[in-house]
Amino acid sequence: MSKAFTLIKEEQVSELNSTAKLYVHKRTGARLLSIINDDENKVFGINFRTTPKDSTGVAHILEHSVLGGSEKYPVKEPFVELLKGSLATYINANTFPDKTCYPIASPNLQDFYNLIDVYMDAVLHPLITEQTLMQEGWHFEINDPAEPLTYKGVVFNEMKGAYSSPEGVLETRIIESLFPKHIYSVDSGGDPRNIPDLTYADFKAFWENYYHPSNSFIFFYGNDDPDARLKLMEGYLKSYKRKKVKSTVKPAKPFKRAKKVEYSYDAGSDTDIESKNYLVVNWALPETTDPILNFSLRILGSILIGTPASPLKKALLDSGLGEDLAGLGLETELRHLIFSTGLKGTRARHAKKIERLIIDTLEALVRDGIDPDMITASVNTAEFRLRENNTGSFPRGIALMRRVLTTWIHDDEDPFKLLGFEATLNEIKARLAADPRYFERLIKTHLLENPHRTTLRLKPDPELARRLEEEESARLTKIRESLDGKQIAEMVKNTKNLKLMQETPNAPEAVATLPVLKLKDLEKENKSIPIEVTQLQDTQVLYHDLFTNGIVYLDLGFDLHAMPQEYLPLTEIFARALLEMGTETEDYVKLSQRIGKSTGGIYGDSLSTTAYGSKENVSKLFIRGKATMNQSTEMLNILKDILLTTKFDNRERLKQIVLEEKSGVESGLVPGGHIFANRRVRAQFGGSGWVNDQMSGIGYLFALRELAKDIDKKWPSVLKKLETMRDALINNRSLICNVTLDAANWAAFKPRLENFIFALPDKEVTLKPFDIKASPEKEGLTIPAQVNYVGKAANLYDLGYEFDGSADVITGYLRMAYLWEKIRVLGGAYGGFCVFDENSGVFSFLSYRDPNLDTTLENYDNAAGYLKNLDPNLFNDNELTKAIIAAIGDLDTYQLPDAKGYTSMMRHLTGKTDAMLQKKRDEILSTNGEDFISFGEVLEKAAKSEAVAVIGSQAAIEGSKAGLKVTKVL
Repeated sequence: MSKAFTLIKEEQVSELNSTAKLYVHKRTGARLLSIINDDENKVFGINFRTTPKDSTGVAHILEHSVLGGSEKYPVKEPFVELLKGSLATYINANTFPDKTCYPIASPNLQDFYNLIDVYMDAVLHPLITEQTLMQEGWHFEINDPAEPLTYKGVVFNEMKGAYSSPEGVLETRIIESLFPKHIYSVDSGGDPRNIPDLTYADFKAFWENYYHPSNSFIFFYGNDDPDARLKLMEGYLKSYKRKKVKSTVKPAKPFKRAKKVEYSYDAGSDTDIESKNYLVVNWALPETTDPILNFSLRILGSILIGTPASPLKKALLDSGLGEDLAGLGLETELRHLIFSTGLKGTRARHAKKIERLIIDTLEALVRDGIDPDMITASVNTAEFRLRENNTGSFPRGIALMRRVLTTWIHDDEDPFKLLGFEATLNEIKARLAADPRYFERLIKTHLLENPHRTTLRLKPDPELARRLEEEESARLTKIRESLDGKQIAEMVKNTKNLKLMQETPNAPEAVATLPVLKLKDLEKENKSIPIEVTQLQDTQVLYHDLFTNGIVYLDLGFDLHAMPQEYLPLTEIFARALLEMGTETEDYVKLSQRIGKSTGGIYGDSLSTTAYGSKENVSKLFIRGKATMNQSTEMLNILKDILLTTKFDNRERLKQIVLEEKSGVESGLVPGGHIFANRRVRAQFGGSGWVNDQMSGIGYLFALRELAKDIDKKWPSVLKKLETMRDALINNRSLICNVTLDAANWAAFKPRLENFIFALPDKEVTLKPFDIKASPEKEGLTIPAQVNYVGKAANLYDLGYEFDGSADVITGYLRMAYLWEKIRVLGGAYGGFCVFDENSGVFSFLSYRDPNLDTTLENYDNAAGYLKNLDPNLFNDNELTKAIIAAIGDLDTYQLPDAKGYTSMMRHLTGKTDAMLQKKRDEILSTNGEDFISFGEVLEKAAKSEAVAVIGSQAAIEGSKAGLKVTKVL
């Protein structure tokens, strides 16, 4: 063990099969938490407690900036260079109200060490110049003395996008309302109105103050050498001495009485704003440090609003006073826990009713008691999630790091307390057994008798965007009028110098300093996933023999081609109705509780893709469930009941589901506009793209609005459609079952599954192809936003391209080189992407939180020339190697067992064999310069495509020279 560190505490965390060791670095006081286990997806993070004093976004801008070049790696953006050529499963940085985190994850040891080296030099020795602040934060943009001044900057535009989202504004205002005159009352991400107040001196001083090892919290997780971790860190920390950093986040001063606050959000040009208010009630709760109270409040949050059966959620939605829940729910990542709930899609005059309803419901629960089945279901759900430890594609280690930081960052002497959960859960169960009113008492103490509460109304303001634009314009005009000719000339010079810096390639010798894997470090053979294709009754069953720690993962796929094409927009509603409407023997509350008590969750998931090498459309509705083996029979019983006996005749309940879905899609348009733009532009090519837009995109939103009206006016017709869908879909002849489980447990589960299949209808089935014609057009879809999401697409197969694995290398390089520079660095957008669907042949360009529109489309069209004219030296140095490595990393992305089983099923459904996957891998590894040129030639044809979809501001869309057909979405 390194002598540079003192071991403070060591503990076996049996629930995670891990050993946790807490150290302090003797010279600096840096804290280091080392978690040792057999997870190959290794994680490292260096975290700093950062406490900004204002809303200039200094913490956020600095988070971007330190990854923009360092002393050891003096390239413009080492972060991008890493993304170009790493096997990493996660590379990013995150700004929170009280901390800034720099986590990475990789299953490859050398890659892991390379990433650590770049990140440590970035945070401790960044080259943060004035131009760094100009690019990542904000600057005055003026290209000619006759032009007006404008603001530009990546974070400036990112936060304009964030402030265009009502949910984003609501989250910020909730925390601000609960913690006035506290660090949490400022926006660490940055308010666009305040970002231009940030000076370079303050920017640099923030780094000098907070980015010191004495203020750091270092985290390791995984199967790398634990002694090497300490030696590695000593190498970075040994030149530093202990420094006193004033960064403590003090506990909030409790309110003496509850408060009411109002804020506004940008409602765009919509005149129908009466029912677009938000009303939420929010509580500041105790600190996160007590694990029993922490986990108890998490369970209480689930009891109150976590499921359709939750009494507070049900009361709010049944009231008809709003469309869907709003608020933070239970926020767990600050020093204080927060509970927040209410309604969106409400009327201003209903504010008092909603507030009263929340309080009355909580009082009734304390007075009359919580349904014991609801408590049992919530405790079981919490326990299942903790034991399963399934974080999806997000690395487990980073999820644990964030959980630990909630107490550790505030100098808690025992950061292990939130790692384990057995003792905590056992204590909660013991308290509940001794006092069946345990959770009722928590409601009384921490909600009803807690005056640290705010009632917040977020009101729509159709004039807000105009006022903000006028304020910004007036501010810029005033600044310009205060400048003399010499000062304006200096600004023009600064703008040009910044662009020159942005456009000047990194020096080859600087790029060469970055650590890069070699091709010999890559696996040459494709990783196969076990699959056994069998038949039970008339149903095809796919089985994957994988270790799942005794959990059964079951996917039931129903073929959507068995139903009429016009019912596609009802797919998600049908899936939710199965799980949230109740059956012949149980109402939806009891059904929801039963699911919570007896499974790890059951949910619906639609899929539409193209079979590889054909135009055949694969579209299915999946009902996905998971349970422990001893609960697996009950899971199958629940699935049988919902598939065969769901009652669709509760008009009000279905209306709630539809309004929740509609509200969810509308809320997702600003934070996820690029996703919706991608679905919309791909829909123009027919096939699976059109189906996906109908089931989860803009087409789905339009259909939901019509469906809400039809429920009111044509209820018998809606009911008949749902019955028709059940009759068409629930049939074991068109069903596919996908099971992921180890062999010993499969032997026990297989006969249970066969009995389940036998109970399903067995009848003739006719699968009809969807009749969808391609119809490329230039669409402009307007929403109230200060930024745009710009998509353009073409079908490369229709243009003569034949797929080659090199496409993965080229699109990855195009994304991280050309699009990053043109769309983000020069254009000021938060992101630029390109996506190629090798199944359908559709290739799309996309931008995210983009201040531009026409310029972005022009940049897309120029991508072909970029590829065709690449410097031949590219293919003689490590640029090509990096691009190949990144493509292999995407191919070999780390997956948990359930994801592996699902991936294997997808390959089966689309006709991708192991031999085909190996051929693709070989083509990736042998990619050369000719491949880039060939791809550039097909993109040259793609530039002529008329398929464009832009989601953005009305002014930008109507002012575009692209000739967009304008449709109002919000």
